Amino acid sequence: MLTGSELLAKVKELGDVSKSDLVRSCGYVSTKKDGSERLNFTAFYEALLGAKGVSLGTDSVGRGTGKGGRKLSYTTKIQFNGNLLVGKAYTAMLDLKPGDEFEIKLGRKQIKLVPIGGAEEEE
Repeated sequence: MLTGSELLAKVKELGDVSKSDLVRSCGYVSTKKDGSERLNFTAFYEALLGAKGVSLGTDSVGRGTGKGGRKLSYTTKIQFNGNLLVGKAYTAMLDLKPGDEFEIKLGRKQIKLVPIGGAEEEE
């Protein structure tokens, strides 16, 4: 797949061809399970915009880094079954993985989760 100045040069070189031929010539083609080809128009257009200096708010892997989704409220509620839920957004911010273990420390008006084997920060 062509990117950057190579992509721009190829598009200019091909001139007035169909969009399908343009995408195919620049290498934005993949193979489906049944063996037929699939033209990746979205990836092509994103690469073309990137080559022209237009940022769509995505990182190097193509994931959005913009303001997508809801804002974090930093609050939670006890569920009907008594569980306390900490959402994925919060665990991702702390780079927590499944299987990480914590010690639960109960204060007067707070609950602290201290990583097992980690030092608790004093406030």
